[in-house]
Amino acid sequence: MKARGIHLQYSFEQAGQRGADVQNPLFDLLSAVRDHGSIQHAAKAMGTSYRHTWGQLKHWQDVIGEPLVTWTQGQPARLTPFAERLLWAEARARVRLVPHIEALRAELERVLADALDGTQQVLSVLASHDLALPLLRDQAAAQGLHLELKFAGSIDALRALAEGRCTVAGFHVPPLADARNPFALGLKPLLEPGRHKLIGCTRRQQGLLVPKGNPLALHSVSDLARRGVRVVQRQPGSGTRLLTEYLLAEAGLAGAPLHEALVEDSHLAVAAAVASDLGDVGLGVAAAAAAFGLDFVPLVEEDYFLVCLDDTLETDAVQRLRKLLARNAWAQAVATLPGYRSEQAGEVLSLTRALPWWRFRSPKAQGTAARKR
Repeated sequence: MKARGIHLQYSFEQAGQRGADVQNPLFDLLSAVRDHGSIQHAAKAMGTSYRHTWGQLKHWQDVIGEPLVTWTQGQPARLTPFAERLLWAEARARVRLVPHIEALRAELERVLADALDGTQQVLSVLASHDLALPLLRDQAAAQGLHLELKFAGSIDALRALAEGRCTVAGFHVPPLADARNPFALGLKPLLEPGRHKLIGCTRRQQGLLVPKGNPLALHSVSDLARRGVRVVQRQPGSGTRLLTEYLLAEAGLAGAPLHEALVEDSHLAVAAAVASDLGDVGLGVAAAAAAFGLDFVPLVEEDYFLVCLDDTLETDAVQRLRKLLARNAWAQAVATLPGYRSEQAGEVLSLTRALPWWRFRSPKAQGTAARKR
């Protein structure tokens, strides 16, 4: 492949755009040929002529220096192995960049909003990766509230809240009864009753993301430890990484070595890696599996909470956020995502009731108390 520079650009349009939906004419063309099986049908799907589409294919082959399509008279057009690899690599790169693309888009939207109306409310949100929050950001924008949404791991988000780097943080946790779990050890030091105010948001399913047909018959978290199973993991400090550790411990496999194929920082990136055969399985939400045509093996339901500090709960921006969450429009939007539903959305929840394990002292604290006695 010839060395070529990468040029990025953006535009202002009426239609909204989310996630890694970054348009590129080459990959739009390759996707159309792959999906429709012929240059003629690809041209029709894109609203262009056969001649134009064939000319574009020739152009891109000259630019890249590699054949992209194999085609003979009377046979369907097929992407070359190189073009297939290129298409998957580009898709994975875009999905990996989702948090960064969303952050850049949020900043540009804020600049535009300030230019058009300097009175618009702005609320900075740093949250564990979630597929529903961009929908919330879109609804908020329509109501004059700009959510400056950025993604990070659950622990990093809560640390950012404590350090004043955001006004609202987002994290997720399954229903747990006691303190003998990674969530208590990781999250409890960052949450303080009275000072931190939980706001209900969604409930979602997490489980195994596996290729269509589940060829390795992976049905439980114990299967992650099977010999030869390539696991796509989430980054340390993420809620899903904590969930993986918790589920393995519950299955009697605490500390079990996994064949870690690679580490990704979002549900979509995990799904993309599995879909491109860079791993056999990964833990993620059902909506990510659906986005990449994967099968989903449900393991657990978990709550996704937003949290702010006590002195910001009554601010206009946070109150407007709570009202948005309580609207039917939010529940309807969430219902479009597989495995999601609105749960106590907009309600201020008691930290010790929503997180029963918080009432228990951590094993470390208990040990310290015992030594003092």
